Amino acid sequence: MVKKDMNNEIMIKVLGMSFIIGIVIAILIGIYQGWSIEQETNFIEGDPLGGWIAWILVIIGVIVGLLAIAGRGTITKDETPSFLMAGIALVVMYGVFKGITIDPWLGSLLWGISEALAIFVAPTVIILAIKAIYDMGKDV
Repeated sequence: MVKKDMNNEIMIKVLGMSFIIGIVIAILIGIYQGWSIEQETNFIEGDPLGGWIAWILVIIGVIVGLLAIAGRGTITKDETPSFLMAGIALVVMYGVFKGITIDPWLGSLLWGISEALAIFVAPTVIILAIKAIYDMGKDV
């Protein structure tokens, strides 16, 4: 029985760290995306592997959102409004940086990192926004 509980604890810790894992993956993919934009290939939008990596970021974002509403993740109920504002800022930041050319490749780097972070954070923002709307509506 002790081994089963220990495995469960480890799984909860790994899932709780999914937000940090997603951020690290998104930043690394964003740096590579910035390099590929500079090479005029656009990894995420133009490569099938980039599409699959974007899907992996979306799935991790969904996991983070579901863990947050279940109370098991790194985003607590008190942090939800701040996270929603930060998430919206990240998505807007991607729209602002897309297509900016600041040489040498700073614009591409900002574009790539903000794109990967937006892909990762958007599903979590959607899930937490729906939960926030539900919580406001159930009080009526």
